[in-house]
Formats: sequence, C-alpha cells, structure tokens
Amino acid sequence: MADLDGLAGRCGALAEDLADAAMDRLRAIAEAARSGEEPDPALAAEERRITRARRAVEKAAALLGGGSGDEGP
Repeated sequence: MADLDGLAGRCGALAEDLADAAMDRLRAIAEAARSGEEPDPALAAEERRITRARRAVEKAAALLGGGSGDEGP
C-alpha cells in the first residue's frame, strides 16, 4: 500500500505544475491584450479547465494528508 503522505506530496507537486500551466495561459492572454490583439478564447477556456483540475488535485492532497479538503489553499 502506498504511503498516503507521499501521495499527498505528489498531488501537491502536480497542483504546482497545474498552477504553472494556468499561469502560462494567463500570460499569453495578457500578452495578446497588451499587443492590441484579441485574446484567444480557447486559451481562456483551457486556463479555467486547468484551474479546476488544480483545485481538485489540491483537495485530494488535503484529503490524503489528513485534512477535510474544505480548507482553502
């Protein structure tokens, strides 16, 4: 059986990777806006999907780490 604290840590690392990916999308959207271009709506939708996934992984990490999962980040 896997160590739950270890799994919680891996979930935490994955949540950080997802946060970085979401920030990359937001930077691309901001750069387009600064350049006077219309931001790609697909990027905005992708950022929202990644953010939802990050929140779910953070909740899993909290649950595995012994928390209720209801705490904020």
